[in-house]
Amino acid sequence: MQIEIAAIFGVGIGYLCGSIPFGVILTRLFGAGDLRKIGSGNIGATNVLRTGRKGLAAATLLGDMLKGTVAVLLVNAIIGPEFGVTAGLAAFIGHLFPVWLKFKGGKGVATYLGVTLALVWPAALAFAVVWLLSAWLTRYSSLSALLASIVTPIIAFYLAPAPLGPTLFFMTVALWWMHRANITRLIAGTEGRIGSKNERPAAGPHTDGTPTA
Repeated sequence: MQIEIAAIFGVGIGYLCGSIPFGVILTRLFGAGDLRKIGSGNIGATNVLRTGRKGLAAATLLGDMLKGTVAVLLVNAIIGPEFGVTAGLAAFIGHLFPVWLKFKGGKGVATYLGVTLALVWPAALAFAVVWLLSAWLTRYSSLSALLASIVTPIIAFYLAPAPLGPTLFFMTVALWWMHRANITRLIAGTEGRIGSKNERPAAGPHTDGTPTA
């Protein structure tokens, strides 16, 4: 029973950390408006960049990433490392479906990276390298995230204990699912590129115009 309580507590901490919508909070706090009504409608750093506030975009990226890292490390310290993996998964889910935004969140790229950083840092490093290289070559944020997420669980399967590989594989599948509209546009050749400002506002964060966060 104590293990079950600890697991529930760890999931709760992870979810609440992950559900903090840094993009929405920062854009409102610094007078950039409601992020969900700007650009693609997504709550992540790529859409914050469309406000022209590069500092806010960087802060959003850092916040969305570190909330995943903090969730894992906090649960590791309070409850034990055996619950850190679950907390990381819960943080990722919290970003996708935050209770504060009626369960309409982002696409999870930064939080995915932050969780991976805490669980198996070489895989996080590989993710960052692949993303940067792909973004430099293609200027597609979504494509870069998708390609980087393929590499991550493969490395985790080889370098990390048994639960980490399957957990990151599940997160990768979820990340691809959240990018299904982007994948359709990539195939059609209509996906917006990094830095473009001509996307029309979207109906919601999961059907947005371009990138990812």
